[in-house]
Amino acid sequence: MIRLPSHVQIKYLQLENNMNKQIILQFVQKFLGISIPIIAIFFIIDIPLYLFNISLFNQQYLSLLWTLVTALIFLTIPFSNDKKSGKRKWYDILLVGMVFVVGLYVTIWYPKILLQLGAPSKFNFIMGILAFFLVLESVRRVAGWPIVIIVLVFVLYAKFGNIIPGILRTRYITWSRLFTQLYLGSDFMFGIPLRVAALTVFGFILFGSTIMKIGGGDFLFKLAQSLMGRYCGGPAKVSVLASSLFGSLSGSAVANVAGTGMITIPLMKKTGFSSSYAGAIEATASTGGQIVPPVMGAAAFIMAEFLGISYINIVVVALLPALLYYLGLFVQIHLQAKLLGMVRTPRHEIPSFKETLKTGWIFLIPLAVLIFVLFVLFLEPGLAALYGTATVVLVTMVPKKFRSLWSLGKLVEILMQTSRAIFELITVCAAAGFIVGLVGYTGIGLSLSRVLTNIAGGSLLILAILTAITSTILGMGMPTTAAYILLAVLAAPALINLGIEPILAHLFIFYYGALSMITPPVCLAVYAAASISEAPSQLKLAFKAMKLAIAGYIVPFIFLYEPSFALIGSFGKSISSIFLGVIAIITFAIGIEGYCLSKLKIFERLIFICVAILLLIPLWQTHLVGLIAVTLLLFTQIIKKQKIGRQSLCGSSEK
Repeated sequence: MIRLPSHVQIKYLQLENNMNKQIILQFVQKFLGISIPIIAIFFIIDIPLYLFNISLFNQQYLSLLWTLVTALIFLTIPFSNDKKSGKRKWYDILLVGMVFVVGLYVTIWYPKILLQLGAPSKFNFIMGILAFFLVLESVRRVAGWPIVIIVLVFVLYAKFGNIIPGILRTRYITWSRLFTQLYLGSDFMFGIPLRVAALTVFGFILFGSTIMKIGGGDFLFKLAQSLMGRYCGGPAKVSVLASSLFGSLSGSAVANVAGTGMITIPLMKKTGFSSSYAGAIEATASTGGQIVPPVMGAAAFIMAEFLGISYINIVVVALLPALLYYLGLFVQIHLQAKLLGMVRTPRHEIPSFKETLKTGWIFLIPLAVLIFVLFVLFLEPGLAALYGTATVVLVTMVPKKFRSLWSLGKLVEILMQTSRAIFELITVCAAAGFIVGLVGYTGIGLSLSRVLTNIAGGSLLILAILTAITSTILGMGMPTTAAYILLAVLAAPALINLGIEPILAHLFIFYYGALSMITPPVCLAVYAAASISEAPSQLKLAFKAMKLAIAGYIVPFIFLYEPSFALIGSFGKSISSIFLGVIAIITFAIGIEGYCLSKLKIFERLIFICVAILLLIPLWQTHLVGLIAVTLLLFTQIIKKQKIGRQSLCGSSEK
């Protein structure tokens, strides 16, 4: 028997030990990844109540879900980007242990904790510090520093705001009371944002993951190609339609760019669009996916919770503004394609609509079920999403070609993907809970509202512009959900105080928070698109995206001044507002792109833009002048095109 040298034996044992550690680590990661969706479903359906007649506090469920998600984050996402994600350090394991102690303490003993919450203890104070640190570190790993810095600013303001003079002064609070509230207060870490994320948004993420993993993503993309591929600038229009479909399900502009952009951006470049323009189209279309009903990401559900209204009301009010956003984008892409002299995609390269529908119509059934249970049966959104997910499983179990895709491995894959998809959502919402709680605790929301109102001097236009700028700046570098939560408590109250409908005020700041994804200098969707399109300048791409999203910057002002545009008011008034809004956006697009029936000169473009502004001013006189001007402009463009046609015809005859 051959005996290995001692140093070789030691190395072999170390290698074997490392392999065993890796196997254990992978098992724990998989166990947590599978457990998270199962536990979420367990509590959305409220199994403890139905089976055991046990009613649990929301905080007990939320703390358990936060524990599992945060533990998985520390096991999968490294401390810094230069570390290999496959290797875990000792401090990652320590953090996981701390997470279980902090989280399960609330899960198991919350009823007793609640009875003693009025008298802060040293133990709760220490646990509060640990919870605060763990939330911020998990957020830093998942979403970066911006949210961490904002939370720290709010905490310091809550602690030292009592020494600030004037309107922003707060009451004194001890460190013990502060961290106990952050950790155990019902409106803080385990408050509205995390509750909505866990009980509502999770269901839609599971629905999206299931339908995409089983082939629904390919079907939606081919469907978009079959509908839009035949038109001038077809690949760009496919990108818009596909991104709106995917974005509405995911609610993440960056994830949408990464998912659909890998296919659409190369197609657009191949057609003739520049790398900057192709990237800008994808970034703008993906950003719009966040404002498109019925899902609209997590922010729409949180908005309904803040306003105390039905989610369906949010969808109804948000629908037409979202359609106008995409109308402006479609028109601008079409005009740019005409300006570049693009030809249509050859018919043989476009999937047949009938064949696409024939092979994938089954994926429309879960979408129909989701809409039915939401808008007809009026089920809770989270439960409705589970019905939709169950429908996906049932209908794909029938046809043989889909049934063969199902396996235990596929199910595990879907559950793991869902767990990864809610990393950012759960951690960001836990941190956002700190902000929401501190805003109410310190009263800074009302104070900032008074400051903005005083600066505006009672002018809605000035206040709206200030709010739009504030919303865009505060939203930069942050996920849309976190940006909306911050803006809802800081910026929206000022508009409401000036008489704006609460739902419109929240929708206004939601739009500008979402548009921060393409507004420089921090524009995450643009960065993602630039890396795929290989654009020479991210800033150039960002400005092109802003130009393409001009409707998005205008639409919020339209429904702020004309609530009927968002279907608030009489039917006749709504029809009139929609008609004028559509004409204004198309006119704006013509002026921005510089093409109508032929290429426009600079002064012609300026005239179109001025006429569009006239149509947007809420006076019947300006509306009348604007409509007459649009008619005259179109008439002159027809004459101009005919003249150009005769000249080219004469030129060809002379030759």
